[in-house]
Amino acid sequence: MAQNANETLSHTTWNCKYHVVFAPKFRRRLIYGKLRAEIGKILRTLCERKGVEILEANACPDHIHMLLQIPPQYSVSEVIGFLKGKSSLMIFDRFANLKYRYGNRKFRSRGYYVDTVRRNEKKIIEYIHNQLQEDKLTDQLTLKELEDPFTGESVRRGK
Repeated sequence: MAQNANETLSHTTWNCKYHVVFAPKFRRRLIYGKLRAEIGKILRTLCERKGVEILEANACPDHIHMLLQIPPQYSVSEVIGFLKGKSSLMIFDRFANLKYRYGNRKFRSRGYYVDTVRRNEKKIIEYIHNQLQEDKLTDQLTLKELEDPFTGESVRRGK
């Protein structure tokens, strides 16, 4: 299916795309390795249940970016609430040890970011696709220098 094509229901023609970002509670850096792959599977399964199409998605260590095509019979907040709530329950069911680390089944933060997409869809797809690389570069910029950049001498920790 072409990404710019309109979708149709019995009496409706629509093209509703949203850029959505949400994070784990306290932006814990949990979304990596095996957990990252499982979260992706869970979110795909939940989107299929609602008829929501994932056009692009990326799981960074402390947040998730998604470009979603949401049918007009659902509000954005309804879909995001469903994704965040059900995915949290499914994550805790699959990774029981997280229940003890983050009690009360509160895995996701309360808020999220959403923006409508139309003319800048290609830029948003590119941004989501490259977000993980940008996060890695930002993390590298914030690392403490182990060498004095002016003298070339090694800097000891604790000084």
